[in-house]
Amino acid sequence: MAQLNKVIVGLDIGTTKVCAIIGAKNEFGKVEILGMGKADSLGVIRGEVRNIDKTVKAIREAIDKAKASMQDSNVRIEINSVHVGIAGQHIKSKQHRNTISRNNPEDEIILEEVINFIKETEKLALPPGDKIIHVLPQEYQVDDITDVIDPVGMAGVRLAANFHIITGHVEAIKNINKSVHRAGLDVADLILEPLSSAESVLTPEEMEAGICLVDIGGGTTDVAIFKNGIIRHTAVIPFGGNIITEDVVEGCQVLRNQAELLKVKFGSAVAEENKENEIVCIPGFHGRQPKEVSIKNLAMVIQARVEEIFESVVYQIKSSGYERKLNAGIVITGGGSQLKDLSKLVEYVTGLDTRIGYPNEHIAKSIVDEIKSPMYATAVGLVLKGLNEGYEINVETTTEDTQTVITTQPPKTGGFLNKWLEKGREWLNSNDIDDF
Repeated sequence: MAQLNKVIVGLDIGTTKVCAIIGAKNEFGKVEILGMGKADSLGVIRGEVRNIDKTVKAIREAIDKAKASMQDSNVRIEINSVHVGIAGQHIKSKQHRNTISRNNPEDEIILEEVINFIKETEKLALPPGDKIIHVLPQEYQVDDITDVIDPVGMAGVRLAANFHIITGHVEAIKNINKSVHRAGLDVADLILEPLSSAESVLTPEEMEAGICLVDIGGGTTDVAIFKNGIIRHTAVIPFGGNIITEDVVEGCQVLRNQAELLKVKFGSAVAEENKENEIVCIPGFHGRQPKEVSIKNLAMVIQARVEEIFESVVYQIKSSGYERKLNAGIVITGGGSQLKDLSKLVEYVTGLDTRIGYPNEHIAKSIVDEIKSPMYATAVGLVLKGLNEGYEINVETTTEDTQTVITTQPPKTGGFLNKWLEKGREWLNSNDIDDF
């Protein structure tokens, strides 16, 4: 039975779909999915909101469907805030090192001192139009002691740290906030999508050993590299599942909806796995004869584009400096990961062990079996992030209609991560939103 005082709503605004998931933790620590809704995403191109009105309509539809899908009719959800994912080609990352001298070197480092250190790093000068989304500490150094994970309680003259800085375009961030606010919701947190996906499909052992997460979405492919349990590198490749569909349109000379069906039902990432005489027949254009498409030719078109995408992934792995340190290999997730024989091709191109990442390890038996697809890894990860960061809701039981009313609320103050992210939340929900 899920604990109704810990309910989170994750909102994935993707290129092909907008997905809302309502989740709560049960007594075993697993995530119980209470409801799920999705809508076609017509206002998002390559991960960026381009048409706010269409995006607002899709958000409202997804939220309404998620609430309607809840099995318990005695529970009524009033959603005020959501955890939102952000992606797109505008996302950039960089490594930064910062150092401060302590005023009282004889005293132990306290939590507030570390939080102020991180906030000081947030003042980093950026190119015009960029905004910091995440400042992720990696290793700290206290005087000559290096590779410190948590400096609280240590003493020293100098505190230094390596940070992974993730930035995005201000306008892209504003458009997400506009869309969510116009849909009648607040942004509880804005989270980089590959970080959310990692939360749902990677294990702590994999992140410790070294792993590359590849999230293939509709418009982009997100890459995140972890080692020693710490995020080391992030990147966005401007190709995803939609570009594969467009290649099928051109290569097989079919309509776009036919190309998508061909890719999903008959497509393969390895052409040699298909026989020459395998043919699929699809309806012709109006008044014309049906068209025959060779399954092997279809696979050749798909393989060419997938190889290009993963050559870019290999480039990012080499650029990160962790090429020979990914002992756990590669995990592929997202809607594009469901392509037949994909892991076989990726192992050939990268030379690394590969598996498909499903967000089912943290999910209890759900009323929505569909949720266990890699397509929903980001949305499930957003719920997990919210649950792990201490967000809670108010629960009221009405006596007149015997309904339980659930209202999402901001988190209680306390804890290192909550304090660290508070500044970002204040910016996201500031009154300046009307000026966006």
